Amino acid sequence: MSDVLPQARRSMLKNALILGLFAVICVGLVALVEQLTRARIDASQREARGRLLLELLPAGSYDNHPLDQPLRVFDPKLLGKPEPTDAFVARLHGRATAVILPATAPDGYSGAIHLLVGVSAEGRLLGVRVVSHKETPGLGDRIETSKSDWLHGFDGRSLKSPDDTGWQVKKDGGQFDQFAGATITPRAVVKATHKALQYFDAHQAELLAPAAGGNAP
Repeated sequence: MSDVLPQARRSMLKNALILGLFAVICVGLVALVEQLTRARIDASQREARGRLLLELLPAGSYDNHPLDQPLRVFDPKLLGKPEPTDAFVARLHGRATAVILPATAPDGYSGAIHLLVGVSAEGRLLGVRVVSHKETPGLGDRIETSKSDWLHGFDGRSLKSPDDTGWQVKKDGGQFDQFAGATITPRAVVKATHKALQYFDAHQAELLAPAAGGNAP
């Protein structure tokens, strides 16, 4: 009997160690998969952002490489992001011709909507593009240019055209169309775009500052 108890204890200890080791391995595998998945997602978003960024810049309006020369920006209230992120300045002969601002609409129907907002040096919108979103297919996803031309309604707009009242969807008394059955999504994008323009207006001096030595910083 005396030999049975130590043997039982050893067996229990062995099983506990095996279970503990198995748990550690599982946690490690989950963390590895998450890290690899996140890296692929980040790379995919960077690729999409780069493609959309260049899509917003008119041909011949820049001779630098905006993607290689990011400018850190931070304003949770106007840009919607809780951490610093990158804006991109297009330059022609060293002079800033446009700025591509990152903007987030935190109040989309199904979560945050991440945008790129292109603004000319004169303060007019070159365009707005969606980097990522989780809006409802067939309804809210009309913010994608592949699904509708709704985003092109921002082209050429500015803080003064329309005025503050006009920077709303028509249902709220503004000038921008909403989607049938999906007002929350366009409302969020209009609001985020308006705030991005306000950020540009408040930070023009630093966003459009001449490049040191005639080159982008």
